[in-house]
Amino acid sequence: MAGVKMPGFLLQHTVQVEAYLGSSSKGDLYGAAVPVQCLLDERTQMVTNPAGEKVTSSSSYITRLDHNPPPKSRVTLPDGRVTKVITIARPDGGALPVPSNTQVFLQ
Repeated sequence: MAGVKMPGFLLQHTVQVEAYLGSSSKGDLYGAAVPVQCLLDERTQMVTNPAGEKVTSSSSYITRLDHNPPPKSRVTLPDGRVTKVITIARPDGGALPVPSNTQVFLQ
């Protein structure tokens, strides 16, 4: 992906992301919380989950291209609401002067 790096001044929000590690007999397992600078979008929209089903995303955030949380990762939003990753998208600006980024869609 050869697009422009996401400018830091656009990343106005911080979310806490706990990567989904799998499940055990005691429930889901998550990694340690990691702060991620992002631009939060509280818009509801339809997205396709990894199983190919259309689901409703209550919000999303965009951040730097190297962010890659697996589906089901736990995300704490700035207002304290806890949600999970549905899927991600990676818009690539290519040779255009627009930033490439990771967009994370949340339940």
